[in-house]
Amino acid sequence: MQGKTKNSKGASVGASMPTQGAMAASATQPAGRVIAAHGRHYMVELADGSVRQCFPRGKKTGPAVGDRVRVTLQGRDEGAIDAVLPRANLLYRSDEMRSKQFAANVDQLLVVIAVEPTFSDDLTGRALAGAWSVGISPIIVLNKIDLTDGLPAAQARLAPLRALGVPIVELSAHDTESARQKLAPLLAGRTSLLLGQSGMGKSTLLNTLAPDAQAATREYSAALDMGRHTTTSTRLYHLPAPGGDLIDSPGFQAFGLQHLTREDIVRGFPEFLPHIENCRFYNCSHRHEPGCGVVAALDRGEIDAGRYALYRRVLEENEAGQQRY
Repeated sequence: MQGKTKNSKGASVGASMPTQGAMAASATQPAGRVIAAHGRHYMVELADGSVRQCFPRGKKTGPAVGDRVRVTLQGRDEGAIDAVLPRANLLYRSDEMRSKQFAANVDQLLVVIAVEPTFSDDLTGRALAGAWSVGISPIIVLNKIDLTDGLPAAQARLAPLRALGVPIVELSAHDTESARQKLAPLLAGRTSLLLGQSGMGKSTLLNTLAPDAQAATREYSAALDMGRHTTTSTRLYHLPAPGGDLIDSPGFQAFGLQHLTREDIVRGFPEFLPHIENCRFYNCSHRHEPGCGVVAALDRGEIDAGRYALYRRVLEENEAGQQRY
């Protein structure tokens, strides 16, 4: 039998130990922050505000946008990344082949959905589970509320998440003044990750919140020689007063959860936590065991059936992946 683990703040990947190479790097080396990534090309912003194109040494796993790194300066505008400093958390995105790290040291997740086209409950739920599993607070932005005919249905689909206390900000990104007034106070002083399926208006919202984003994108694209393929990159933007940082990622098809343990997945469903105390077995998977407090709460209607079904899908997918490898 496994003992129960308690962590009210959630797990943080890499939070309790130095990240790869951190011990080997000298504290006298310049420290910087990764603000853009494409392949093994990284744009690193140094303490003086200058930006250098950097490459990781050797064949090490590269950093993610938001990582703090130590670098060796090379020439006038380049550098080598010698170490990734300890992280508060690390997030992954997935495709059909693999998961890939893409953002680190995130304070909160902004998931952009819209009244139209229809958003995916599955992808939204997976993104929230991934955030909660590493202690990141989620916010849902419901865009295109000017499409009033479909607004009630969208609001109804979000009711289970609203019941969990997830902040839901309703706006139209084209109404720039109103959108800024609603979101700027939530973003101030924090690093937020902006995610959204294609067609949800994420790019419009980004340009509303960070007016310099288009200019910065052109600058980074030239520096990274990415041409027209910039939509595949992840970038961090500094927001105007009252401030904050916003990490923009391409429209996502799947949020990376394959690396999570069973305990991590459970943390991604915080509504389970009050009921786990009633489970008969310490290593309960909350599926078929007798005396499961979570299943009992589901039967009483205290846990949303759609959310519980998502939990089972994620858990079974991860178990199947472990069997393959």
